[in-house]
Amino acid sequence: MGRSFEELVAEAQDAPVDGWDFSWLDGRASERRPSWGYARLLGDRMAGATAALDIQTGGGEILAGLPRLAPVTVATESWPPNLRLAAARLRERGAAVVADDEEPRLPFRTGSFDLVASRHPVETWWAEIARVLRPGGAYFSQQVGPRSVFELAEFFLGPLDGSGRDPERARDAAEAAGLTVVDLRAEQLRMEFHDVGAVIYFLRKVIWIVPGFTVDRHRARLRDLHELIEAEGPFVAHSSRFLIEARA
Repeated sequence: MGRSFEELVAEAQDAPVDGWDFSWLDGRASERRPSWGYARLLGDRMAGATAALDIQTGGGEILAGLPRLAPVTVATESWPPNLRLAAARLRERGAAVVADDEEPRLPFRTGSFDLVASRHPVETWWAEIARVLRPGGAYFSQQVGPRSVFELAEFFLGPLDGSGRDPERARDAAEAAGLTVVDLRAEQLRMEFHDVGAVIYFLRKVIWIVPGFTVDRHRARLRDLHELIEAEGPFVAHSSRFLIEARA
């Protein structure tokens, strides 16, 4: 007999959600990763960079895991709990972490970096990225694509418009900012949630899937989801990702 709805809810509500580490979900949820291997490819580019910027670094997990950082490496983040985590992780790697809100303008001089990166940015400020890149420099990013995890979002919210975050729109915006797109790839990736606690943790952490999510506000649908998983097995959704690289 599995754990009760209330037990799973209480455990997931108490779990810390700072940073961008999803190890709490090990054995409870799974997501297939993009075939291109963002961290490996970023590491290759970082090895040849002299000055690099990581926008919206989260808790600094990606940068901290790279074999080598550029001699000058700077990361930005807006959320205070993530700022503390990123500063602690990246200080020993010699990288600076700058508190910055999620609106342009980037607090750096024009032509400061030969590499700008971002993984899953909330929004891409193409004109600002083009401004801070040196001639010949590159923007390298893995982004959330259209209708990502919509099966889960629509379970709570009903039918949604999934026309945003299209890779071709990203290409158009990059080119409008004066950049040349040299790589653009997209994939849909299977996700499975094995219990309602995994869903609660995921929605508390990835806050844009169900904006304003709270257990109290969505308790009835959470109970429905718990009963569905108990009866039919894991809840299946699909994440959408695209990789874009653009040069100045």
